[in-house]
Amino acid sequence: MGIIIRLVITAVSLWIATLIVDGIRLTTDSVPGKVGTLLAVAVIFGIVNAVLRPIIKTVGCGLYVLTLGLISLVVNGLLFMLTSWIAGQFDLPFHVADFWPAGVLGALIVGVVSWLLNMLVPDGDDD
Repeated sequence: MGIIIRLVITAVSLWIATLIVDGIRLTTDSVPGKVGTLLAVAVIFGIVNAVLRPIIKTVGCGLYVLTLGLISLVVNGLLFMLTSWIAGQFDLPFHVADFWPAGVLGALIVGVVSWLLNMLVPDGDDD
């Protein structure tokens, strides 16, 4: 049940990012289409982060230390752009326009909103 809650939280975070950041577009008009697209992109985003983030942190450990963790903004932006590209390969109407304003800011918003929602919503693992 916890993974479903986290998936929905990520989808809500992505939706909020599409509302706030101009360079992130969700180009479907129907509500079921938006919900389905956001859930699919949340799955892609979760898989990309679960697979690539540990590898990148291990390989780039020196850069994380050297920049006091600020390189994570760049890494998050790149992973967000990769998620957009993969979504495009599946013909999902989700697109991140460019790296700096949309990619990095969008990834930052998704991260902060997800963190806040995960703090507010119990997922059953807090026993």
